[in-house]
Amino acid sequence: MLPTDPTLAAVDPTARADFFRDLSSAQQAVAWGVTASRAASADTHWTVWTDFCAELAVDPFLQGLDDPVPLLQVYMHRYRTGRIAPRGNPVRARSAEDAVRSVGQTFSAMGATDPRLTNQGKMDFRLTRQISCYKKEDPPPDRVKPVPVAVLYWILSAAATSQHPGTLAIADMIALAYFFLLRPGEYTATPSETTPFRLADLRLATGNAYLDIFQVPASQLNAATFATLTFTNQKNGVRGEVIGLGLSGHPQLCPVKAALRRVHHLRTYGAVPDTPLSVYFANGAWHRVTPQDITAILRTAVITIGPQHLGFTPANVSARCLRAAGAMGLLCAQVDPNIIRLLGRWRSDEMLRYLHLQAEPIMRHFSRRMLQSGNYVLLPNTDVPH
Repeated sequence: MLPTDPTLAAVDPTARADFFRDLSSAQQAVAWGVTASRAASADTHWTVWTDFCAELAVDPFLQGLDDPVPLLQVYMHRYRTGRIAPRGNPVRARSAEDAVRSVGQTFSAMGATDPRLTNQGKMDFRLTRQISCYKKEDPPPDRVKPVPVAVLYWILSAAATSQHPGTLAIADMIALAYFFLLRPGEYTATPSETTPFRLADLRLATGNAYLDIFQVPASQLNAATFATLTFTNQKNGVRGEVIGLGLSGHPQLCPVKAALRRVHHLRTYGAVPDTPLSVYFANGAWHRVTPQDITAILRTAVITIGPQHLGFTPANVSARCLRAAGAMGLLCAQVDPNIIRLLGRWRSDEMLRYLHLQAEPIMRHFSRRMLQSGNYVLLPNTDVPH
């Protein structure tokens, strides 16, 4: 039943007002069903669409149009070329596709027919071919480079030498991000709606005995051999699921040792359970580790070690690369890809986008193995003479 349904006219005014309040809440839930950034993009796309239609003197709701697809095609073309894109620059195929999708979803949200779809509910052939063409024209995707542990060793060592609270916090969050395959929104302060892990989400254990990180003495905490993170609202995480890791054997680059250092620092300054793990206290105030902090120190490490020794430049790394770095470390250790996918919470083969065959340990013995296993005889079919 829509607000314009004539049957509402006969409804008691109080019940009608109650209906509209609930409808407003439901519509708000629809809007908030995606991240704030995606909702804002959808609003922007609709504004661009209405301006585009106004320029052509066309009803944005496409009333009276027998075939709306040509209009959508031109809208997507102009968005693609930057003519009507918000920043005025050409965009990739995915952005142009998103712009048209937002228009269609706005129609659907209002109970109207999505103009992108045929009567069979499939995307119109002309739009799919247009998008396919754009994808072929796009340059290769800009994949982040997974940093080797040499970069992380340098960062952790430099932090231990400096002893500055901010540098130590950045280094520890880098260690946790690497071992737990975390997204930037999970281990730094970002505008993302991905919830960063809190002190309450972290648990430490000695053997099978978990420790009360807020109460036990520091000496008892230091004996911890295992650290876990509990997922709450993190992306692709199952609420309440726990992922744990043991000691790495390194005094600094270790998930347990990094977690311990975070707990000690936060306890010292009276942090409450909801405190993000990525905050630190310095100069009389609380500060947050940001993606920019992570990116800056990663690039400094790459410059110091030397791009010629690493195979990539500082511009190739950012806060996003630690998730890929952890996955690559596991792949090079010949860990089952399904286990890597579980740890990284990838729900599809998207994980493969993060893994690089440029890692020399992966490819080292392939040529030898191809010779060893490449000599075979095929089972003959009926055309092969006896």
